[in-house]
Amino acid sequence: MNMEITNWCIAFGTIISVVVVFAWKILNWVWFKPKRLEKLFRQQGFSGNFYTLLHGDIKKITRGANEANSKPIGIYDDILPRVLHYHLHIINKYGKNSFEWFGPTPCLNITEPKLISEVFLKHEIFKKPRRNPISKYLLQGMVMYEGEKWSKVRKIANPAFHFERLKDLLPEMHMSCKSTVNKWKDLMSNKESVEIDVWADIQAMTADVLSRTAFGSSFEDGRKIFELITKQIDNMIDVLKMPYIPGWRFLPTPTNRKLIGNYKQIRKLIRGIINKREEAMKMGKARNDDLLGLLMESNRNEIQESKAGMSIDEIIEECKEFYIAGQEASALLLTWTMIFLSIYPNWQERAREEVLKVFGNKEPKFQGMNQLKVVGSIIYEVLRFFPPPSMLTRVTSKETKLGETVIPAGVLVQLPISVVHQDPEYWGDDAKEFNPDRFSEGVSKACKKQLAYFAFGGGPRICIGQNFALMEAKLSLALILQNFSFELSPTYVHAPMKRLSLIQPQYGAPLVFHKI
Repeated sequence: MNMEITNWCIAFGTIISVVVVFAWKILNWVWFKPKRLEKLFRQQGFSGNFYTLLHGDIKKITRGANEANSKPIGIYDDILPRVLHYHLHIINKYGKNSFEWFGPTPCLNITEPKLISEVFLKHEIFKKPRRNPISKYLLQGMVMYEGEKWSKVRKIANPAFHFERLKDLLPEMHMSCKSTVNKWKDLMSNKESVEIDVWADIQAMTADVLSRTAFGSSFEDGRKIFELITKQIDNMIDVLKMPYIPGWRFLPTPTNRKLIGNYKQIRKLIRGIINKREEAMKMGKARNDDLLGLLMESNRNEIQESKAGMSIDEIIEECKEFYIAGQEASALLLTWTMIFLSIYPNWQERAREEVLKVFGNKEPKFQGMNQLKVVGSIIYEVLRFFPPPSMLTRVTSKETKLGETVIPAGVLVQLPISVVHQDPEYWGDDAKEFNPDRFSEGVSKACKKQLAYFAFGGGPRICIGQNFALMEAKLSLALILQNFSFELSPTYVHAPMKRLSLIQPQYGAPLVFHKI
């Protein structure tokens, strides 16, 4: 009997100990640790709201975004209060050394260009935050990799995006862009002018560009892939709006079934294209002048040299990344550029004069792209207002110093690139004005601090596709300016809206086109 009581006491004591340990971990996570970190950052000169149990600033961030998106703004108004509403509010209230709360995790706002550059350079310490596990059904490619895996894939993919190799892709780009220009011409027919919502057409055009340049003769399959990826992005946005619940991804909910179904279809289509290309390579009939061919050729060379090439799964993920990382970002760059050139017709005319001087009415050639200085300055200025990621977030993998600030492991740092790009301290009193002339002598001389421009990120992980995006934008603009003049439609509503990390026109981009 005494033995049974002793065993029962031991078991009860063990249970109590487990409960106490578990309770302590929960309390430490939701209260004690956040309060310690808050004290640490306040002592180092950072300011922000006092920590609120569990949700932190998340409710305020969501409420601020919904409020900002509820009404449009004037075409000359500052876009930051609309696209980065709460983050700008925190910076304005507490200064550049400020922090926010993503639940119980503090997030430091880093706005000093030198420190942002340090974050980019220390990419092995400042890593991408842990993702919702279900996001693997959208993307698992190089942009998400870390460490040796990222280094390997980046090394293999680099040759495919070398500027000189991209000239082989220009004819394919031209076919897609010319097709869109011809479509707009047909809409005009015998009319002197016509209204077109360019946002939808440019999305379709850049999807076609990616399909042709990525998969060459298989661009019809590429279009199917794009349609599925577009649906997948919409499904993922719906998932990310809901709180993360461990294990939820395993339940057969309608959204989960769509995510998994689309994921399998996308992989099947890409695998089919790769299999055909592999068979052609064996027969010596494969083309290697599209992105897939260049990637597979580089991978084959790496396997021969080091036996450490990419797996088929990794190649599939890079093919998906061609679309996800490139298509919508390119579409937005061209759309916002056309909107700006509609608002500022003097810049539209200067760009057209340059295009006609370099190319006349003939097909734009690769050799002339570097001569488009005005067009290039306009594109850089548009990217200053609408960088492809308006904001980046990183998490510290271990304790580190950023400048003079000690940051423990597991803390988020936020790089509000759009805020830095429009800061008068770095860009002067005209920071909020559209002035491409600031880039007339290149990016390095455009602002007071050389490191204040991060449209394509920075450091070793700088966007691998920037040359591709710039060439596509220049070619598209050249063709459009050769054939049309355009202005804002009376129905245009200026409403930049953040969607994931990109800023898109909430109500489209209707423009009125005129024949030249």
